[in-house]
Amino acid sequence: MKSDVLVLGAGIVGVSAALHLLERGRSVTLIDRQGPGEGTSYGNAGLIERASVIPYAFPRDWRALAKYALNRSSDVRYSPLHILRIAPWLFRYWLNSAPTRLEQAAQDILPLIEASVAEHDRLVARAGAGNLVSANGFITAFRSEEHFSQAQAELEELSRFNLDTRILSRAELFALEPALAHGTASIAGGLHWLDPKTVYDPEGLVKAYHALFLKEGGRFVQGDAATLRQEGETWVLDASDGDRLSASQAVVALGPQSGLVFRKFGYRLPLEVKRGHHRHYRQPDGAPLGHSILDEQAGFVLAPMRQGIRLTTGVEFASPDAPANSIQLARAEAVARQLLPLGAPLEQTPWLGLRPALPDMKPVIGEAPRHKGLWFDFGHAHHGLTLGPASGRLLAEMMTGAVPFADPKPFRPERFN
Repeated sequence: MKSDVLVLGAGIVGVSAALHLLERGRSVTLIDRQGPGEGTSYGNAGLIERASVIPYAFPRDWRALAKYALNRSSDVRYSPLHILRIAPWLFRYWLNSAPTRLEQAAQDILPLIEASVAEHDRLVARAGAGNLVSANGFITAFRSEEHFSQAQAELEELSRFNLDTRILSRAELFALEPALAHGTASIAGGLHWLDPKTVYDPEGLVKAYHALFLKEGGRFVQGDAATLRQEGETWVLDASDGDRLSASQAVVALGPQSGLVFRKFGYRLPLEVKRGHHRHYRQPDGAPLGHSILDEQAGFVLAPMRQGIRLTTGVEFASPDAPANSIQLARAEAVARQLLPLGAPLEQTPWLGLRPALPDMKPVIGEAPRHKGLWFDFGHAHHGLTLGPASGRLLAEMMTGAVPFADPKPFRPERFN
């Protein structure tokens, strides 16, 4: 089975890259051990985050660091032993979160953020997946006047990004989302972010894009990416059914599992994972939630999904191999139930996902420096769903010799040498 390109990984990033390459005339084989969208792409908050123009930085305020050191927060949790293991990575993350470097990271990634909605819109239309996406934006709710006032002040700093945002008083927020009026929390107000879009079934969206890929001539094969090898100028991989797959180019888009391949070929890219959990709950009786609600203080999102209300957690620093736990989710749920009278949980145990993250808060997109035809597209951290189609376009333009729509230099693998 010979093709022009092997794309390793059938999450939102890999499927998007495969579609863009197919659109540019390349024959593409997509490979994964499981079905499309069944890994990390399944468990996100469903936000196509056009408004998230500033990367998620490491806190530098000593008061925030002191709070997190107690390890009692719902937005960040850590395993002490794991923190010691990844301390050098965290230090690099902290350095890159300094104001000047953070501003540069925001400028570097901005073209991808700005293209995110348009690139999704185009794929949604082609895939006939409009029923999975809402153009209502999402709402940040504030439980204190102090945080609400601070957020409004920060809006002025974001004005240069031309974001469409509406400030909601408490009464306006309850009029837009009556379900919140039934909670016990004291809500000061909210911000309605109108540029982003929300997805009711992230896994379903990836599967819709994958179906479009197959319809337009792409091939999907189950196989183990760790078997990728170079034979002369050809990239070869073994399919699960014993077939031998080959191509002149290969793309590593395996998200948190990308190290299985790049380390095999001698690359020491500083990829770590931020764990995240979610659980679904029954919609509140009488007043169903219509918008995704972000609580920045507690670090969770309440997102209306096909399966129910999905409660997603913030960041957990723990071993990728450790089992899912309910500690952080239970902390978030206690606050969420004050905002919204959630129904009973619909799963017995929480779902666990791994966000692939690099310490400079930017993905790796580009050709491997020492291996012709080997390309990387991973490390999107919190923004895999948002940036998948945009980064897939940038990658495909680079691979086919087209003029890239964004400067690819900030994402090159060589930046870590």
